[in-house]
Amino acid sequence: MGPTDPKSSSTVPNPANPRRRSDSAVTIRDVAERSGFSSATVSIVLNNAPLARYIPDTTKTKIQRAASQLGYRPNLFARSLRSRRSHTVGVMVFDMTDPYCTLVLRGIENCLYESNFLPILTDVHNERTRFERYLEMLLDRRVEGLVVLANWLFLDINVLADLEKSNIPTAIVGRELKNDNVSSVIVDNTLGAHAALQHLHSLGHRKIAFIRGPHQLSDTAPRWRGVRSLARELELKIDPRLVVDLPESRDPFSSFEDGYKLTEELLHRRLPFTALMAFDDMTAFGAIRALAKAGVRVPEQCSVVGFDDVAPASLYCPSLSTIRQPMEAMGAAAATIVVEAISAGLEKKVPRVVHRKVAPELIVRESTRSLK
Repeated sequence: MGPTDPKSSSTVPNPANPRRRSDSAVTIRDVAERSGFSSATVSIVLNNAPLARYIPDTTKTKIQRAASQLGYRPNLFARSLRSRRSHTVGVMVFDMTDPYCTLVLRGIENCLYESNFLPILTDVHNERTRFERYLEMLLDRRVEGLVVLANWLFLDINVLADLEKSNIPTAIVGRELKNDNVSSVIVDNTLGAHAALQHLHSLGHRKIAFIRGPHQLSDTAPRWRGVRSLARELELKIDPRLVVDLPESRDPFSSFEDGYKLTEELLHRRLPFTALMAFDDMTAFGAIRALAKAGVRVPEQCSVVGFDDVAPASLYCPSLSTIRQPMEAMGAAAATIVVEAISAGLEKKVPRVVHRKVAPELIVRESTRSLK
């Protein structure tokens, strides 16, 4: 048979090959032809329609085998248009480079995976206009809910107003809200700061320096309340000359540089302190670097404690004592709230707005020790 023989053409179907050409989508009709059943029956089985319970198991098996052989995949987009459901949840992060985000996102993703929802992740780069555009795009794609990982930019009241207008279940991680429309999940910042100071006090430290968070950041005030309330309880005097504040910044890594500079400033004031309580772990890393440069050994001459327990905290030298936020659990909690609200809406029930506060945990490592 010559190479130009039409019978040798590759376009002739090969019955031994159950797969269709990759450029041609397999349809319900194709499965019907292969299985020998009507398109209506095939559609009922493959879409698991209510009538499927009346179809014999042997018929279902033959149809499903034919679909598998042909590589049939349901048209989820068309199905979502019919059902008005997308099975997607928008996940909005204000800055993906922030080490705080990683475990929170893992918790969100795990929960959505187990609930058969597909996350659509967006990073708004701390830009108000990008937030607005991404929110519009997510709503255009008919996401069924939103999970927002907030930071200082979320203080913009118009951001919250935009979320309220979305009219879909929404939960925010990392921002305490007094709101009847949007759920929230936060760590108990007051309790965490209380635990950090209690730890330093129990080690015998009385001359303690503090690097507070930026004034605008929502976590700053409750953490400082925790410090002041315990200081009053312990009759511990806080020297205002040993208290400095992080500046406002859009860069999550800037707290390292700022922690470094502010610790240098504290050292230049020549006021003795035996411990330093940093606003977060990145600030603590910067403080340890500045202390080392000045010849102050951590923890032998100065103990340092952070807040968050980001991934590098256990790897730093010395490893960092810190307050662990249960970040993965917080992400999972926010996603669970949204999924439950979606289910409530499908059942024609009023979705419940939840404001959850989770307890942090003191993690003691090498950067703190008792005062000798």
